[in-house]
Amino acid sequence: MRLSKREKRERRHHRIRAKIKGTATRPRLCVFRSNKYIYAMIINDESGKTLLHANDIALAKAKNSKTTKTARAFTVGKTIAQIAQSKNIKRVVFDKAGYKYHGRVKALAQGAREGGLEF
Repeated sequence: MRLSKREKRERRHHRIRAKIKGTATRPRLCVFRSNKYIYAMIINDESGKTLLHANDIALAKAKNSKTTKTARAFTVGKTIAQIAQSKNIKRVVFDKAGYKYHGRVKALAQGAREGGLEF
């Protein structure tokens, strides 16, 4: 039985999630990447709540914007870091959700680090 790319990613994601837990002191920065957009959420797994989120939908739909998806991912990383700083969240656990650490996922992580988050 051959697995599709999505099934392989979901298996990797479950394997990662068995090891990574977000706490109140160090929540989890989770990434979801679709073909068009990228989303980032900061989650406290102890209470099961999403503390904050950011995405690039508004950036992509701007008529005069001709940025690449990677550049928009970097901006999302910086945005979520700024919002987290305003809520006194400085350290997070990075959850790449089974995606490879390159391209847009890497750009989002670099943007979050540049914005002031530690992971």
